[in-house]
Amino acid sequence: MINTFSIQARFGAHIKKLRLQSGLSQEAFADKCGLDRTYISGIERGVRNPTLQVISVLAGGLEVKISMLFDFK
Repeated sequence: MINTFSIQARFGAHIKKLRLQSGLSQEAFADKCGLDRTYISGIERGVRNPTLQVISVLAGGLEVKISMLFDFK
């Protein structure tokens, strides 16, 4: 079985990388997504496990396809 914490951590690091490439602070990204900055922080640190709905919102905030969020190999 795959270590789910590792997947959360890798997903979060990838979200952070994409956010920084977009030139957005956590606060600006959170505002754009309609989420709390501390929630974004938790996702990026790998301690939050976002729902599919939130993943869709994150993709919209980054202006990428959802599949791009999982391209962190």
